[in-house]
Amino acid sequence: MAAMYRYLFFTALFLLTVSALQAQQHFLDLSGTWRFALDKTDRGIKDQWFNQRLADDVKLPGSLIEQNIGDDITLETQWTGSIYDSSFYYHPRLEKFRQTGNIKLPFWLSPLKHYVGPAWYQRDFQLSASDLKQHLNLFLEQPHTETAVWVNGHLVGAQNSMVVAHQFKLADVVKAGKNTLTIRVDNRIKEINVGPDSHSLTDHTQGNWNGITGRIGIEKRSKVHLEDIQIYPDIHQKTAAIRLNVQTTRPRKLRIRYIAEAFNSNNQHTTAVHTELLHVTNQADTVNLTMTLGEDMLLWDEFNPNLYRTTFRLYDGEELLDERKVTFGMREFKAVGHYFYVNGRKTFLRGTCDNAVFPLTGYPNMDVESWLKIFRKIKSYGLNHVRYHSWCPPEAAFQAADIVGMYLQPEGPSWANHGSSLGQGHPIDQYIYAETNRMAQQYGNYASFCMMAYGNEPRGNQIPYLTTFVNYWKAKDSRRLYTGASVGGSWPVIPNNEFMVRAGARGVEWDRRPESERDFSAKIAQFDVPFVAHELGQHCVFPNFEEIKKYTGAYRAKNFELFQEDLNDHHMGDQANTFLHASGKLQALAYKHEMERAFRTPNYSGFQLLSLNDYPGQGTALVGLLDAFWDDKGYIDAAEFRKACDTTVLLMRTAKFVYDNSENIRFSVDVAHYGQDALKKPTLIWRLLNDERKKYKEGKLTVDSVSLGLNENIGVIDIPLDGIEDAREMKLEIRLLGSQISNDWDFYIFPKTLPALSGEIYYTTSLNDTVRQVLEQGGKVFLNLAGQITQGKEIAQHFRPVFWNTSWFKMRPPHTLGITLDETHVAFASFPTQNHSTMQWWDILHQTQVMHLEDFPTTFRPLVQPIDTWFLNRRLGLIFEAKVGKGKIMVTSADLSDSTNNLVRKNLYHSLVNYMTSSSFQPEQEIGLELIGGLTHNNSKLTFEAYTEANPDELKPDLKEMLQQ
Repeated sequence: MAAMYRYLFFTALFLLTVSALQAQQHFLDLSGTWRFALDKTDRGIKDQWFNQRLADDVKLPGSLIEQNIGDDITLETQWTGSIYDSSFYYHPRLEKFRQTGNIKLPFWLSPLKHYVGPAWYQRDFQLSASDLKQHLNLFLEQPHTETAVWVNGHLVGAQNSMVVAHQFKLADVVKAGKNTLTIRVDNRIKEINVGPDSHSLTDHTQGNWNGITGRIGIEKRSKVHLEDIQIYPDIHQKTAAIRLNVQTTRPRKLRIRYIAEAFNSNNQHTTAVHTELLHVTNQADTVNLTMTLGEDMLLWDEFNPNLYRTTFRLYDGEELLDERKVTFGMREFKAVGHYFYVNGRKTFLRGTCDNAVFPLTGYPNMDVESWLKIFRKIKSYGLNHVRYHSWCPPEAAFQAADIVGMYLQPEGPSWANHGSSLGQGHPIDQYIYAETNRMAQQYGNYASFCMMAYGNEPRGNQIPYLTTFVNYWKAKDSRRLYTGASVGGSWPVIPNNEFMVRAGARGVEWDRRPESERDFSAKIAQFDVPFVAHELGQHCVFPNFEEIKKYTGAYRAKNFELFQEDLNDHHMGDQANTFLHASGKLQALAYKHEMERAFRTPNYSGFQLLSLNDYPGQGTALVGLLDAFWDDKGYIDAAEFRKACDTTVLLMRTAKFVYDNSENIRFSVDVAHYGQDALKKPTLIWRLLNDERKKYKEGKLTVDSVSLGLNENIGVIDIPLDGIEDAREMKLEIRLLGSQISNDWDFYIFPKTLPALSGEIYYTTSLNDTVRQVLEQGGKVFLNLAGQITQGKEIAQHFRPVFWNTSWFKMRPPHTLGITLDETHVAFASFPTQNHSTMQWWDILHQTQVMHLEDFPTTFRPLVQPIDTWFLNRRLGLIFEAKVGKGKIMVTSADLSDSTNNLVRKNLYHSLVNYMTSSSFQPEQEIGLELIGGLTHNNSKLTFEAYTEANPDELKPDLKEMLQQ
């Protein structure tokens, strides 16, 4: 079967390639070396550069920055994108990164060069006399962003689109022989302001590049030809309505023949040949046709992405005038009540945001193979959906998504915030309509084009504008679903949305003890259409500095270089990989629990991660389980991720993950199933395993069926824990018999009653004279400084990791990325743990102070080390041991004691004290007592200072403005 799918996949790719090659036979390719000039003073039009021979050379397709053309990066570079944290420009610690020749920006990736303004591109081309008898169309697949075209000194026209190719008719300005083509490309934001943070052009993501990418050339076609063809599937009638536009020079009678053939399925299907006579009366006449698919019709979806290629041939008598091939899929993407239905099958959208991150070029991939690689990676992680945050991908992406079976939500190229707005009479209002119409015309036949929004989080008079926008598209094109905008939870609700993409119903809620019982029901109760979580996740991980060497193209990871050098300056460079993997494990745990909470919510329709891969802008947001190149980072793989994100997810509801051995683990089982069919008489096997993966208890559940959707409470299990005497990490595993589907969760079991501790340890909560005396006499001290820390009091530690990043949100807590420790250390001999944050650590870490060890020796390492935000790289401690004079000390900022009622804290305290009373307690690091004392009365030297009043809360709409609407 796998071999068959590979065969079908390569067959589909081959046919796409053949189609492209056939098109090239009527295409004058203009790629190669062009003459060019930068127009920094914007004098080119006035000085008629289109009548001059430009002096320099450049390669097209391509951008200027990837060819190292433009201005050097300086502190005065005028970027396209908001900067909220200006501390980089002022903080003395970062002064060395502001020096000429060593500028390293923390905000985003650094281009080799920078240029925003007009640039002129020019080349000559040859036409024959017979060419002049044809329809000639200049095709520029992806300019960025505004173009003006001259041929032989004559202005052909100007266009501004960030979503489709720019095309110009050349009939009246060309001649036989040599012609000179001059194109002015301007990437400035001018009258049309989509918003400088829009992913279509911002430096936060792909960058505001200047150039032309993709196919560049002149299409040669008959004067009478098929201009636009749109296909509207009807899976219930097993037909497809066709609307085509015929370009002609005069009224005439023509004949059209068309046939559709499935080309990527192991089920062959070809329609009958349809022939129609056309009475074309206008120069641009639209004709409506119908194509019958019949009983053998093949449907397109994520499981079976069956595609048809329709061949249209236009005849005048027996003369073939034009031939067009159009790919489409027979599918229906609908919203019924709270759920999406694809071809009548209930569907849950498991999505990611594509934020236009292209670290080698800065512009989107224009070839199908590159997009196939991306979609295959996305699908390997159990996802079936991609949202394009404030941009629209090129045609190659739709072609690849059709082949793979991926549901896409492209958007208009706008984030109308931060200097832009909607519904206030600005040029952007009409531009959004123009761009989305161009998207629907160019990409509307692709089965993967299932959803559309204006763009991201606007401001302005947005409710009436977006309400009208949604009504317009609902009436115009029923092939997809529409929502006004993808927004955060505080944005106003657009009442006629066909589905909601909103925040508000997301998060792990680890401000309280972790559990797996709650869901998001209350937060979506107001909506009666499908709800898709906006930008779910955003859990950060420490930078992977090994990634730096991958940046060999138009961009350099100067932000990573800065963070790495700063980590070295704080004497922790050797811990970078440890920080990455420990924080990565916590990140993966947070994603798992947040996604599972979504799956166990009735009437929840999907989520869009932000995102599966890293976002290198907005202060460097390392929220991805994959890096900017879509590569794994080494701490979780696709198989592990799919346990909590796939067509079928096994779920478990329980009140907590930490138990004492007098309790029972009680859990119920849910199944979120969105596969091809219901499961008939499935059997679920559950096992509770100890830390050696040996079985403690097991059982099975068999039910009559598991229907499509959320199947709640299919069984309840009670597991007594009285057979466990010592503290244990246990793993509950549930798997679907006869499949690869499984899921698991870690539980922590501690003895309820602990033996008495040795009296040789002096326990104290203050650094007093007795402490000094005990240490001078060679004794052992346990010093609990919980609640007394001043050196580090500004650092907020929660169990969950940093959200998005601390730079963009100006040190919004939490500030840490979990902890790291040596799990094999004797200090944890009776406290089961891994080398990173796991569930039992919530009781210890949540809102617990950390110690800022900036004054300690540079080689000093604590037993438990919180991982700081990479913007500050402070050396932190939660628990450390040391020699002080003749004695030995254990210091903690967590509230650990033998008298606490907290099961976890008490067990950790016992483990530490048992270690202290053993011969293994031989701290290698020696410090003075004054350093420890400083933690309670010194303030941190290194602190965060924003140096600006700008606030990321500006990302939210103005409440007064909303009330006035």
